Amino acid sequence: MFENMDEKQAKKKILELVSEYYHKYQSQEKPFVPGDSVRYAGRVYNQEELINGVDSVLEFWLTAGRYTEQLENTLKKYLNIKHVALTNSGSSANLIAFMALTSPLINKNRRIYPGDEVITVAAAFPTTVTPIIQFGAVPVFVDIKIPNYNIDVSKLEAALSDKTKAVFIAHTLGNPFNVKEVKRFCDRHDLWLIEDNCDALGAEYIIDDISRKTGTIGDIGTSSFYPAHHMTMGEGGAVYTDNPTLYRAMMSFRDWGRDCHCLGGHDNMCGHRYDGQYGELPKGYDHKYVYSHFGYNLKVTDIQAAVACAQIKKLPEFVIRRRENADYLRLQLSDAAEELYLPEVDENAVPSWFGFPITVKKGISRDAVVQALEANNIQTRMLFSGNLIKHPCFNEMRKARKGYRIVGGLEETDRTLYETFWVGVFPGMTKGMLDYMAKVIKDAVAKEKAAK
Repeated sequence: MFENMDEKQAKKKILELVSEYYHKYQSQEKPFVPGDSVRYAGRVYNQEELINGVDSVLEFWLTAGRYTEQLENTLKKYLNIKHVALTNSGSSANLIAFMALTSPLINKNRRIYPGDEVITVAAAFPTTVTPIIQFGAVPVFVDIKIPNYNIDVSKLEAALSDKTKAVFIAHTLGNPFNVKEVKRFCDRHDLWLIEDNCDALGAEYIIDDISRKTGTIGDIGTSSFYPAHHMTMGEGGAVYTDNPTLYRAMMSFRDWGRDCHCLGGHDNMCGHRYDGQYGELPKGYDHKYVYSHFGYNLKVTDIQAAVACAQIKKLPEFVIRRRENADYLRLQLSDAAEELYLPEVDENAVPSWFGFPITVKKGISRDAVVQALEANNIQTRMLFSGNLIKHPCFNEMRKARKGYRIVGGLEETDRTLYETFWVGVFPGMTKGMLDYMAKVIKDAVAKEKAAK
């Protein structure tokens, strides 16, 4: 096949064949027929992702390389933020974001120490809360509001104590929380704000007539690139900030805790590799092997980044499609509004929907509606943990009644355990799928009403 070809020509031929493979075997979409599977999420891609992936494999750099640098730079432009570090998952991004606030690089008055408190919610994905607990800090749980499923900002002041150092919360299912009030609270009390943006890439929030991407308004933002999310690289994520000190800490925690900030494949970028004095090490000890934090290895491979470099070109269209699908589903379910709470949006928020949350009203069984959807091959999901405190991971802490605080009640949080579910609106959905989904939901609600 490669006779009379140099390496560049051979690679070009391989990538042409990859494109042909995609168009012959993977690009055929069957027309939707009611009863076919309707997934809550899925990959949406074309030949570009396959070509990039194979191109990266042929280079065989494997660890972070040119595609990683390209993706980080593209994300900086998309988010309009100064510093981006790719990670191997959104959960790792959350871990790095939190741990950066524990760094000795941080002013000691603002640095988080074991025993300090972080305000959050229990109606969350666990890895928003896990880093707080693992470090020995104390999560302080406040209630959410239905039907936006975000933190109840009226409870923030009551959650404050002399140990509070940060607020760490997510934009639930791509619907931004009240960033204006949360940021105002944090600024007033000199607190850090971490925005878990894993479900909300592309969402925006308007403050003082200026629209900014969620994840960039607080001190640190995080994203996930798991296949279900707004764009994917298989497993992957990112953590980002405008603060150079936080960025230095983030990079160190991501890269084994090392003090050196040379990029992979580069040595002595600062010109002082062998003349520094660190800790009690001998003067001139190789800076590549000096560690300023107890870190991890949470980097991505260049193959993953190559796939995401193709995905991010599609991201603006993906976000539009998610909004259109959510708006269309809301319209189709509007005549069931007496039986269902449909999601509400803050007046300054522009969502980038990950999913479409629904809470049943009195007299309607959430489980009956969910079972009807699943029986008709339509995937559903609960609102993540519902109430994380109720889960087995909290058994010992709950029994000991220590390691966390609850401010007021968590009545709305607990409602989600029994009354809330969500369905997908990802870009691969068609109007036929959304019509079918809406019909099954309304039929299930009507059946419940008739049985009462």
